[in-house]
Amino acid sequence: MIIFLYGKDTFRSKKKMEEIVASYKKIHKNGISFSHFSDQNLNFQNFKNEIEINSMFQEKKLAVLENVFSNVNFKEKFLEEQNNFLKSENIILIYERKEIDKRDSLFKFLQKNSKAQEFELLEGEKLKNWAKKEISNYKVEIEANAFEFLLDSVGSDLWQMENEIKKLASYAKGKKIKKEDTEILIKPKIENDIFKTIDSLVEKKKDKALSLLHRHLEKGDSPLYLLSMVAMQFRNILEMKDLMEKNTPFYEIVKKSGLHPFVAKKSYWQAQRFNSPELKKIYQKILKADLSIKTGKIEPETALDLLISGI
Repeated sequence: MIIFLYGKDTFRSKKKMEEIVASYKKIHKNGISFSHFSDQNLNFQNFKNEIEINSMFQEKKLAVLENVFSNVNFKEKFLEEQNNFLKSENIILIYERKEIDKRDSLFKFLQKNSKAQEFELLEGEKLKNWAKKEISNYKVEIEANAFEFLLDSVGSDLWQMENEIKKLASYAKGKKIKKEDTEILIKPKIENDIFKTIDSLVEKKKDKALSLLHRHLEKGDSPLYLLSMVAMQFRNILEMKDLMEKNTPFYEIVKKSGLHPFVAKKSYWQAQRFNSPELKKIYQKILKADLSIKTGKIEPETALDLLISGI
């Protein structure tokens, strides 16, 4: 059996892939018959050997193939031996994050010969229902105007939507989420500039980092929101560094982080520029700045300036 998951909504397609893998592992607890091939380890011969060798436990195997469409050699060999895979009792799950040319020969084959599921971006009522359900998972309520602000600010990007809802729930601490909460914490299309700011810090260009932060402040962006974004990204970098020091392969780091692929790759690059003691020291400074602002010891803008200057 071949299962094919693809589409612009990589959040839901990834969740579906993880759901299938989790269901399989629940039945086959030893994990010996499961394999995952992606990026650096996407080798056709290794995949073929894994799927064709009989299991000593006489159980169906599950092989996940991630992002095969950009691997021309893999695609060609897979199509050459397509009949063997179609006859197999094992499960091949093809999960594609990137945009696919629907004229591609592998895509046409999978459309005809697999259980294919396309994940389009959610819009309108479908997006509202998804967001309502996600909010209810955190056992919090949200005011109608705050909910509309959330939807208008984030749109169909469920990666960002999940992150924003998580932040709002944490900020509300069990209380109803209000419009002013969303205005403080949610600023659309700012994340890329935050990455640029942190890139500047990594490159020891503090003047540039300060300039980028001041640009946001001049536009009216909340200092608390800016600080929360810096804190979140350095937390991502810390997690990446921890996995890197455990000699975890890159594809496993991306998978375990649970981050959007763009954020994961950016965080991985940034983590390489720091050592662990430096990162822990920076994160402590961020926490100290946050506490100083919330206790009224220092003005938010001043705290941000001192934080960036001290990194």
